[in-house]
Amino acid sequence: MCEFCTTHGEGKVWYKNAANYANDLLSDLNRRKYIENFLTTAFSEGFQTLGRLEAIYRKKGHLPKAVEAALIAKAKTEHFGQVLPIEEINVLVRKARTVVRMPCACRWDMEKKDERCCYAVSYGSEAWYNSIDMSYFGKASDEGLESLTGEIAVKQMEEMEGRGAVHTIWTMMTPFIGAICNCSAGGCLAMRTLSGINVETMARAEHVARVDALLCSGCGLCDAACHFKAIESVTVGGRSISRINAQKCFGCGLCRRVCSAAAISLVLR
Repeated sequence: MCEFCTTHGEGKVWYKNAANYANDLLSDLNRRKYIENFLTTAFSEGFQTLGRLEAIYRKKGHLPKAVEAALIAKAKTEHFGQVLPIEEINVLVRKARTVVRMPCACRWDMEKKDERCCYAVSYGSEAWYNSIDMSYFGKASDEGLESLTGEIAVKQMEEMEGRGAVHTIWTMMTPFIGAICNCSAGGCLAMRTLSGINVETMARAEHVARVDALLCSGCGLCDAACHFKAIESVTVGGRSISRINAQKCFGCGLCRRVCSAAAISLVLR
């Protein structure tokens, strides 16, 4: 069981614990203040910090342990994510009282591109996203939040997965679950943090991909689809097949989606 499950799960997977959707979470004044400013603190300042750390990493080949630990601790306290396969995303979305699609802060900060691959979800009577400062995206306070049904939101996310997106959930000060993102390697602060300085500000899924060697055709499509370099080709009995490194696998399910031989499944870690 993961650290978050132990701390926030009450004996179960943490994002399935109803307490993490409680209506009174917005009564926390610190959380309200954080939400009002989080686009700036989590993204604008986050990318600036990452740029400095990437320079250190390129020069030394690693970060000081204290810096890495502080970065992870801050993320776990404020805006921490976890990869989820589409089945789990479907459950979370359909539990939500309201769902809105909004511009991706990562892509806006990097390219000033209004790409709507992020979803704010609210489970209580008061929607946390009403406090978002939409002027960050150059919009008025009543612009940019597109209300959707859960069914439509899930369908959109499935389509994004078909284009290579990884589904992630995010806390708005842990453990309050407030957002679902659909991340790409080149357009996501968390994934760039992973690839650029080898620091994880999002957790692996509770699932891991597994290959059925008897069904695998060795086509390599799964390797090409994997954002985490978790798949390699090996020769077994004169056949080339794929092998998944469970320690590197984030359990997103992209490899499963592209496997025409249905040789890949997701299993609990």
